Amino acid sequence: MKDRESMFIEFITSVRKREKEDSKSRTEKVKGNFFDMLSEHHLDSQLRWSKVKEKFESDSRYKAVDSSGLREDFFKQYMEKLAKHIDSDKEKELERQARIEASLREREREVQKARSEQTKEIDREREQHKREEAIQNFKALLSDMVRSSDVTWSDTRRTLRKDHRWESASLLEREEKEKLFSEHIEALTKKKREHFRQLLDETSAITLTSTWKEVKKVIKEDPRCIKFSSSDRKKQREFEEYIRDKYITAKADFRTLLKETKFITYRSKKLLHESDQHLKDIERILQNDKRYLVLECVPEERRKLIMAYIDDLDRRGPPPPPTASEPTRRSAK
Repeated sequence: MKDRESMFIEFITSVRKREKEDSKSRTEKVKGNFFDMLSEHHLDSQLRWSKVKEKFESDSRYKAVDSSGLREDFFKQYMEKLAKHIDSDKEKELERQARIEASLREREREVQKARSEQTKEIDREREQHKREEAIQNFKALLSDMVRSSDVTWSDTRRTLRKDHRWESASLLEREEKEKLFSEHIEALTKKKREHFRQLLDETSAITLTSTWKEVKKVIKEDPRCIKFSSSDRKKQREFEEYIRDKYITAKADFRTLLKETKFITYRSKKLLHESDQHLKDIERILQNDKRYLVLECVPEERRKLIMAYIDDLDRRGPPPPPTASEPTRRSAK
């Protein structure tokens, strides 16, 4: 008996539970349909139910709600939900606007920075152009006013200051002007030196043993000699340096001539021991070349160069055969 009673109670409980769930489900469906109805009219979140309910009275979804009180509750729930949705949208819109404004501010900063950099670059280029112009003006002033390389900066500066072009170089520091002056003097000195050496090259009377005392008598009236320097000592120093350079070049050229002379071989030293004729034959061949003749004024030095070359060939021995990969040399005679 108790078991049947227990089963009956369980059955009733189950039925009631199912009825409750079905009722809840129907209520949720009715509520959902009611919300759909309201959403179709795009209601203002500030409206009251008493002001709008007449719009819905003919709608089946309105009638499906059992009571007027429940309809108003549904309406209030919908309006609360709508208000939250609107607030959420507003917040999202505010966030979006904030991002846009931040992006615009960042872009404006970038534009301002780019403009600033561009302005600085333009200013730098303008300043550089002014400096280059000042340098060119000062160089032109030096070219017109400084023709001698025997002047000093301190003396020349006083003269340059009197020229109106001095002010056009006001952007330049004193050290820069002095540096440009030094470069100008160096250029003048180099040019005059080149002209002076050109004069010496053209003077056929000059040999490797000529002295300045002999040569200056020949060239002293030439403008290139006069302009080179007012100091005879400077002219002498330059002449003696010129002779040293010519002597070094002449000996180097003569060594090249010896290497080109196939008549001279590793056997030449042995032939010289046997007879002096071999040396005479060598000199007879060499005398057809101006590299031999230019050393005519120093015959003993020229002979030493010939003998040194012959000794070198003797030490190195016969040349290797064409097929040899490494040169063969005699260790001793």
